[in-house]
Amino acid sequence: MSIKLENAVVVITGASSGIGQATAEAFARRGSRLVLAARNGEALEKVAETCRGLGAEAISVVTDVTEPAAVKALADKAGDLGGIDVWVSNAGVGAVGRFEETPIEAHEQIIRTNLIGHINDAHAVVPIFLKQGRGTFINMISLGGFAAAPFAAAYSASKFGLRGFSEALRAELADKPRIHICDIYPAFVDTPGLRHGANFVGRQVSAPPPVLDARRVAEAIVGVARSPRATTTVGMVTTATRLAHLLAPNLAARTLGRLMAAYFKRAPRAVESDGNLYRPSTDAARIDGGLRSPHRYAAPLLLGLVAVAVLALGAAARTPPRRRPALGNRHRFL
Repeated sequence: MSIKLENAVVVITGASSGIGQATAEAFARRGSRLVLAARNGEALEKVAETCRGLGAEAISVVTDVTEPAAVKALADKAGDLGGIDVWVSNAGVGAVGRFEETPIEAHEQIIRTNLIGHINDAHAVVPIFLKQGRGTFINMISLGGFAAAPFAAAYSASKFGLRGFSEALRAELADKPRIHICDIYPAFVDTPGLRHGANFVGRQVSAPPPVLDARRVAEAIVGVARSPRATTTVGMVTTATRLAHLLAPNLAARTLGRLMAAYFKRAPRAVESDGNLYRPSTDAARIDGGLRSPHRYAAPLLLGLVAVAVLALGAAARTPPRRRPALGNRHRFL
């Protein structure tokens, strides 16, 4: 099933920078009618102006996805354009730090934005989809939905929860063939997100290579909007992470934890900050975060995840099959 994107009404939350901004521009090039949402009104309007320059109709609506009434108002405003064809639920925040050293208020705000915010999005638009009899809801999740991220416990909880939420909602709507709940799982992406996030570890935070261009993720989102499918992974790190977690979840998490702990020991010191958890970033309206470099090679993280998968496969191959009890003795186990 292919959906025409020209003149389609597309709502994008978290559209003021990074993946959201790249996605807005990608849909603008397809002639979609855009309703862009984020907390930073000035940056949001800059993104909308860029989209108009690409020939698209675009409006900006200042919205905090943690506020259900604000999200409902966003949905109503978009619906006034003649319905909603696609909703990209993309808003997200994060914090890096040891669990016990990160304020509980920060943990709560991450869950409120990354999980409850996406639930607010869906709760506002699904009734519209049901009334229309069609619509596509695209959840931005990340590889964190497949494997835990040590030193980002609440972020992990939000992404695991978001994957479960999507699966449950998709099952509820299974009898509505023209309503689609789709998930996107990119690997590490070059956006300002890490710079905008909270830092409670006191060290500079970066993403290990290979780091994706946000525009590649945006193209994946556009592809899903055009031809909906439940799960889309972007980047080989996500594939390796998913396999490693499937085969040996605890080993994969410990491996990642050790790599991150070793990185923080040698990383330059940084000022601790709550970043954009409670207020919009001041340097938004940027897609790139400056994390990509042609001189950076595949990180130990990727190699470690592949090693975990290989070790788990080897262990599974060496494990002898469990002997089934003889038929005459089977009653002892019933």
